[in-house]
Amino acid sequence: MILVLLGTQNNSFARLLDKIEECIDKKIITEEVVVQAGYTKYDSTKMKVLDFISQDEIDDLISQSSLIITHGGVGSITSSIKQNKKVIAVPRLEKFGEHVNDHQIQIIEKFDKEGYILGVTDLNDLPDIIQKSKDFFPKKYIKNEENNKNNVLSIVENYIDNN
Repeated sequence: MILVLLGTQNNSFARLLDKIEECIDKKIITEEVVVQAGYTKYDSTKMKVLDFISQDEIDDLISQSSLIITHGGVGSITSSIKQNKKVIAVPRLEKFGEHVNDHQIQIIEKFDKEGYILGVTDLNDLPDIIQKSKDFFPKKYIKNEENNKNNVLSIVENYIDNN
């Protein structure tokens, strides 16, 4: 199962769901797709779309998934990498009215550079990144490992300090 996390940002991210449906149509995605959509209203016969669900339900879905495709929210990314899942992250962009600024680009770039996730800045690259994810082995998140803990925290702290 592929899990799509859109978080709780009160702007739509239908642009990502449109591209995922396109990937389903082209058989790039053949697994079941479950979407935590939040405020994104989206009708689909190809994906199971859930509006708001609890963090426990999200954690359960993450544990069942083979791949997570998420927006660039720190909470969605870290919840996924803590379960050592393959993650593809796509930033919400201001120019499409998906967020108030483009800070998710920097968040995704930092996690991608560290080897935790695969980042996608251009949605046209999503099909190729989905294929690449099959051979991607993310850097393992190990709870309470001082070096790893500091690394993830430094990514977030660095972003906050510099923006």
